[in-house]
Amino acid sequence: MSAPEFTTNEMMTVAAARMLANGTVCFVGIGLPSQAANLARLTHAPEVVLIYESGPIGTRPDVLPLSIGDGVLAESADTVVPTHEIFRYWLQGGHIDVGFLGAAQIDRFGNINTTVIGDYLHPKVRLPGAGGAPEIADQSGEVFVVMRQGPRSFVRRLDFLTTGGYLTGGDAREKRGIKGKGPTRVITDLCILEPETGSRELVVTHVHPGVTHDRIREATGWDIRFANDVSETAPPTETELATLREFLARTARAHGEGA
Repeated sequence: MSAPEFTTNEMMTVAAARMLANGTVCFVGIGLPSQAANLARLTHAPEVVLIYESGPIGTRPDVLPLSIGDGVLAESADTVVPTHEIFRYWLQGGHIDVGFLGAAQIDRFGNINTTVIGDYLHPKVRLPGAGGAPEIADQSGEVFVVMRQGPRSFVRRLDFLTTGGYLTGGDAREKRGIKGKGPTRVITDLCILEPETGSRELVVTHVHPGVTHDRIREATGWDIRFANDVSETAPPTETELATLREFLARTARAHGEGA
């Protein structure tokens, strides 16, 4: 039987979902992180604990939320607490295993921008901003970033530093007294990157099926490097694809898309 066909976006979501182990306590960002985290919950990690900035804990939405304030998160949660408790007790108290974030731009040390494209005072694009991402990146046990890869998103120099990764590389993060491990995985539609030991520069460790090294180089704004032992990402299974597609179809119907 032939392997199922899939898109690069589906490969990215599946690869990101696989990063979450069952029972992980995960602080979830809206968008691609939410899509991946919920796919993990619906497949291999039914006991993953999903927490959103607005206060829901252990939420199990039937469709993707439009924002952190979407009622579907509260309706399906084990409990809902005030936002300050999410940050003060859960995050600052060291109870978050993984912070799952997205970004508009990322550099080779895992620093991300979600504030502006262009000059801050006269931006080309005004982005949603920081939200809780800086503190999530600082206080979570580790951080996963999921985003599409291209020369305008994987940049040599950020237009604005919103959220710190490994700062200038090496032990710069530790010298600042930042608790969490930082961005240990960056999952894109082309590959998976991890911080190199010592330098903390992001290097390619897994390449998705059908993607060439040259394509990854062309989609990166710096001289990207590859680990000595690069593996091919396992393609999505039929179960992973069917679950993801049905979840997205339910979301589209719920939000009236295509009606």
